[in-house]
Amino acid sequence: MTVRLKIHFASHSTLLAELWITRSFGDYTPSSIPAVPGQSLGVWRKMASSLTCTGVIWALLSFLCAATSCVGFFMPYWLWGSQLGKPVSFGTFRRCSYPVHDESRQMMVMVEECGRYASFQGIPSLEWRICTIVTGLGCGLLLLVALTALMGCCVSELISRTVGRVAGGIQFLGGLLIGAGCALYPLGWDSEEVRQTCGYVSGQFDLGTCEIGWAFYCTGAGAAAAMLLCTWLACFSGKKQKHYPY
Repeated sequence: MTVRLKIHFASHSTLLAELWITRSFGDYTPSSIPAVPGQSLGVWRKMASSLTCTGVIWALLSFLCAATSCVGFFMPYWLWGSQLGKPVSFGTFRRCSYPVHDESRQMMVMVEECGRYASFQGIPSLEWRICTIVTGLGCGLLLLVALTALMGCCVSELISRTVGRVAGGIQFLGGLLIGAGCALYPLGWDSEEVRQTCGYVSGQFDLGTCEIGWAFYCTGAGAAAAMLLCTWLACFSGKKQKHYPY
């Protein structure tokens, strides 16, 4: 099979390609040759990236920040303490290890399992309920922008300069919401459940005998990176839009 590729220049610096295929033996059908020479180029344009090199870095960093914040938000390791000699940890809407009354021994025992509270009203304090809503909304915004940015790596004309800047603004808002949730979290340290775990000496912004867990730092770090780095990189992420005559 012999393949010859002829390229000639059209207006507006557009490249059109015509392809002829000649077989050394046997017959061929004209239907095997694309009817529209520019059709394959149009498909290629749609699959090309709409991001600059900076935009690719922004997309990857955005996904990393969103994943970090989402994992930290879901994990019940924001606050560490102990109760009845067993380690206890809290998140915003989940906890690990909780006391139950043992009927056979007529005493309180610790069940070493992790789970969410049975209902939204079961969350120990109002501040933690607000923190759950605000932080969850912020994580959702970061994840939405991150997935859109990753799609921009393989879909042309998805992320323009303007869209990139709007996405950066959404990331800043998402990071701000997560930061607000992290700031609200210590206001719930005076609840009865937390006081039982922290030696009955904890209060608002007072840990008592408890310690801050890694998930709290993880959530805050992802939000801070999104606000400081991703928002800035987003301004240079999109390519200038090109206008084709067809």
